[in-house]
Amino acid sequence: MELPLSCIERRVQKIKKNIFSSNFDIYSFVCFSSYDTAWLAMIPDLEYPSQPMFKNYLEWLINNQKPEGFWGESDTIECLPATIVSMVALTKWNTGTLMVEKGRSFIDANIDKLLNGVKDECPRWLAIVLPATIELADIVGLDLHFQQSTRNTMSYIYNRGKSILKKEEVEGDFSCYPPLLSYLEALPTSYVDEKDICKHLREDGSLFQSPSATAKAFMDYGNKKCLSYLQSLAHRCPKAVPQAYPMEEDYIKLCIANQLHRFGLGEYFVGEIEVLLSQVYRNYNNEASSVVRALNMNTMQLQKDAMAFELLRTYGFKVSPLRFCWFLNHDETKAEIENNYEQFSSAMLHVFRASNLMFCGEYELEEARSFSRKILEKIVSTGKRGLSQQIEHELSLPWFARLDHLEHRVWIEEAEANTLWKGKTSHNRVSCLYNDELLQLASLNFEFKQLIYKNELKEIKRWAEKYGMSDMGFGREKSTYCYFAVAASLTSLPHDSYVRMFVAKTAIIITVADDFFDSVGSLDELEILTEAVQRWDTRGLSSHSKVIFDALDDLVSEATRKYLQQEGTSDDISRNLKDLWFEIFLSWLIEANWSRNGHKPSIDCYLETGMTSIGAHLIVLSSSCFVKPTKKLRLKPYEPLTNLLMVISRLLNDLESYQKEMEEGKLNYVLVNMMENPEFEIEDSIAFVREIVEKKKKEFLELVLIDGLSDFPKPSKKLHLSCLKVFQMFFNSKNSFDSNTDMVEDINKAIYLPLSRTSMCLSTQAFPKKKHIISKLNMNFPFKHNSRISLTKMRLITPKVRLGFK
Repeated sequence: MELPLSCIERRVQKIKKNIFSSNFDIYSFVCFSSYDTAWLAMIPDLEYPSQPMFKNYLEWLINNQKPEGFWGESDTIECLPATIVSMVALTKWNTGTLMVEKGRSFIDANIDKLLNGVKDECPRWLAIVLPATIELADIVGLDLHFQQSTRNTMSYIYNRGKSILKKEEVEGDFSCYPPLLSYLEALPTSYVDEKDICKHLREDGSLFQSPSATAKAFMDYGNKKCLSYLQSLAHRCPKAVPQAYPMEEDYIKLCIANQLHRFGLGEYFVGEIEVLLSQVYRNYNNEASSVVRALNMNTMQLQKDAMAFELLRTYGFKVSPLRFCWFLNHDETKAEIENNYEQFSSAMLHVFRASNLMFCGEYELEEARSFSRKILEKIVSTGKRGLSQQIEHELSLPWFARLDHLEHRVWIEEAEANTLWKGKTSHNRVSCLYNDELLQLASLNFEFKQLIYKNELKEIKRWAEKYGMSDMGFGREKSTYCYFAVAASLTSLPHDSYVRMFVAKTAIIITVADDFFDSVGSLDELEILTEAVQRWDTRGLSSHSKVIFDALDDLVSEATRKYLQQEGTSDDISRNLKDLWFEIFLSWLIEANWSRNGHKPSIDCYLETGMTSIGAHLIVLSSSCFVKPTKKLRLKPYEPLTNLLMVISRLLNDLESYQKEMEEGKLNYVLVNMMENPEFEIEDSIAFVREIVEKKKKEFLELVLIDGLSDFPKPSKKLHLSCLKVFQMFFNSKNSFDSNTDMVEDINKAIYLPLSRTSMCLSTQAFPKKKHIISKLNMNFPFKHNSRISLTKMRLITPKVRLGFK
């Protein structure tokens, strides 16, 4: 039996060969349109009118009927017009009789189900296209009979179509996209004339880049420019045609990169994604470059620009949000979006996603975020299906609070994950060939990680038990939480088991030791333990103190051996690791003195100590020694990126812990801020701290994403980002770290539960699925954030941090 990793690597190489080979056709990444292909298949040959001009398209229809009897990508309402038109094409050329009957049987059996979702509100495209295709079927003798219940719905659709035709003008009114004239094949012959057609033909001879509309224009008027376009299309796409031609190739490249990124496959296609994005970047910054606009011009252009911004910024390219926030300066476009919000749902979703990557001073991004949120909330309020689930996910969970591993699962299981953008009669989707391969690879990769994570979590629990970390008799036992947070966030290090284990152990020790300083140990015990860490020996230690030190000594000794072995050097990092740990123990001792002596430190003094006691810097700096390229372990002064991580992590913790700590008589930044500003109510202080956090996160993100602003290599910067995301996840609207139940569902999804998407069945061949669903876990949160922040006159050896409060 092939090993999972070997299976994954084999599939990766196959996809690289197919998709990224030098002769790869970018159009093959997008699904062909049965609807448009059928219209071209109906065109008679100029010399032999009894034969089709494009026999290859007729053959494609014959070879691409789905086993259930329909044409199209899925058995949704989108397949109905495509199936009818395909049957008409076959009937016109007196071929495929059995296939036509099979199509009829599919429609008879499924028409009620297909129309069920449009009984109350019929989409514009369906109201225009469906009546015309049924009328076309009647003309060629395909009598489609409907039951009474279906007839009522059909009558509603017919009336809706008539209303649209009556209301919208063929020319002059382009408030709706695609323009009405782009549906020429579905319009009554009396509705337009040749002058209308010629007026709107593009330079390439197409009618709004629509193969079906252009095919109809040629059949009705014999326009030579249309013929030239159709012949060019047939040469470029000899098997079948897409919904629009030509497409903007940069957009397709973005969609490929986006799929790989969101499926969690970026680690295998780093070079390929960078090549695609570099090609897009050259055009993105070239304002003079010609832009090929699709049928629904504004919506597709906006979606493309927003996606380009998000991906380019994610991968370190310097881009300005002005390139996709152009719509904010066009009142007509904004009104168009508000009036046709469903048509712009996907575009607004991409705008909102792009606004997650906001730096300081990017006010147009703030405006774009506010505007897109308003539109998306309106879409969700309608209760319609479609993108609602994705939109709700985006609106409900901040980007900083999302762990990559769980986000990959959402994308793999999402039924519409392969949707690229909305076309004229259906969504453009990833080609079935590549979509199936990518989905299978993504599911294999996800479940392979689950297999690794299960085994590593067992090892972490054994280690915690061996060194007494899981049974201290006080505080929080968060081994599972700690490991889950590390595994689900460090997806950029998929097979680096040591880093995950090292970070998880570090977080467990921080949690246990912090609780010991916070509520159990006497001041004498805490001073003795801190001095022991400074000397790094066990003299005078007993009970809990010795348990903590022994676990810490094992961790540092193991890390030192690993570093020497990994780097092949005589450099000993143990002294720096010990100094880091002493610094955090000293900060806990300072806080314990403040708390127990009733000392009220200044806000700067509090933060100076609290940003150390949270432990974030210890986690990222020590683990950076073990990722390639390694970052030499340097102590104070810390780099700006690390300082920002420390400050933000502390404030996130304090925002969600102030209530508990106020009741326990402990210090907290929210509370200390009120002491220094007596005019503040609690709500004022919270708002003040949130404002600081948001500003600092923008500064932090810029240092992480933009090359040259930080001395850290990319892997170390990603460690910083992953650590901050974990803190945001645990302290997003409440203190989930202290809860024993809040994380159970996410832990199950990340480590235990198999993927639910049924089309992922091939993954079971690699990993036989075990019914490993657990309802209760021995919850042990990792990153110790109990914010019992106390302060004393003792000063940390931490550089003074001034946030400009006054």
